[in-house]
Amino acid sequence: MVVATDLDFVKDVLVRDFNSFHGRGFYSNEKDDPISAHLFSLDGPKWRSLRMKLTPTFTSGKMKYMFPSIVEVSERFNQTLGEILNEDSDLDVKEMLTRFTTDVIGTCAFGLECNSLKDPNSDFRKYGRMVFDTSGIKSVKRTIMQLPKLAALLRLAPFNKEMNNFFLGIVRQTIEHREKNNIRRNDFMDLLIDLKNNDTLDDQKKIKLEKLTLEQVTAQAFVFFIAGFETSSTTMMFALYELALHLDIQEKLRYEINAVYTKHGGRLTYEAIKEMVYLEQVINESLRKYPPAVALRRTAQEDYKVANTKLVIEKGTTVVIPAYEIHHDERYYPNPEKFDPDRFLQEVWKTRHPMSFLSFGEGPRNCIGMRFGRMQSRVGLAMLLKHYRFEISEKTPIPIEFSRVTPVLGPTGGMYLKVMKI
Repeated sequence: MVVATDLDFVKDVLVRDFNSFHGRGFYSNEKDDPISAHLFSLDGPKWRSLRMKLTPTFTSGKMKYMFPSIVEVSERFNQTLGEILNEDSDLDVKEMLTRFTTDVIGTCAFGLECNSLKDPNSDFRKYGRMVFDTSGIKSVKRTIMQLPKLAALLRLAPFNKEMNNFFLGIVRQTIEHREKNNIRRNDFMDLLIDLKNNDTLDDQKKIKLEKLTLEQVTAQAFVFFIAGFETSSTTMMFALYELALHLDIQEKLRYEINAVYTKHGGRLTYEAIKEMVYLEQVINESLRKYPPAVALRRTAQEDYKVANTKLVIEKGTTVVIPAYEIHHDERYYPNPEKFDPDRFLQEVWKTRHPMSFLSFGEGPRNCIGMRFGRMQSRVGLAMLLKHYRFEISEKTPIPIEFSRVTPVLGPTGGMYLKVMKI
């Protein structure tokens, strides 16, 4: 295994020599476990073809279409939170935020009201928990999956039959219902249905790309779901944690949110959210201090000679890029443990190495849903900070102890904060 610590080398791997490192080396089993064959885990031509088909799904124009759905869920979130606060002000914000993002993704990726805000044990929340469950046999399975050849020999299924049936069933029903009744909602599911029914064109090579099968549509909807709810809820959770520790920053941000709301007639519009510049800085600083993926990995597709050295990385070797360590390196972020949103003022950001911020990866294999994730986090935080004040309570973990078993960076227990209605 090669650990990349030099940022120019990181740029070579992720961007400049991407063709030598386009694979992630994760295991998937399309035959026995269709939902495991999604964009994140596929490599080679399958990945490239799928990425090209899906990239238009995440343009800013498409985000604008989905924006009202997210705002609608955030309003329900506000209402639910208000009801809960009548009983208790000391809340596990991680669980609340996960229910919010689950409902957002359920609406945008499946066109369904998941209702996990009202019912924490809704099906979507249940299967969402299952994906990130690390107990017993699942941790053994995960370990074997680190050895893709062995996993393939054992025909290991990353996700069980029950989960496959649930997601395949929901996608099949949704597609049938929309096609029969000619319904369009301008969400992910509409775009996936278009890819299922129509050929697409590879812009570079001007060749036709095959239509997506029902299984492929389901796998992509599934990965939007798991990647979208966990990472965004974690990002918002860490932001609220830091804002509870730094009430001056929280007040400054609330002032900006209220000013923008007032300017736009008390409504949260797509244009309004773009004007919340300090909110974006707070989110970026949270992502710097707590990157959801603590490391990125790529696999050498051929023998690769490292620039300006005699070193050759052999084909098949895994290259690990330690994002968390880079984000906490004093050379790029002086006093790295300090929470300082001003690190992300445009003029300050420009002076740093482009590979010093890796929360969404970088290069052709960066996070395809970055725009959506950012939008969802902005809407959630704007709504929360307009209506609630967050402070630390006796149960707040200070300092945070990180879980060693979850795939996404998170605390060992919940994240309890004192929440007060404004």
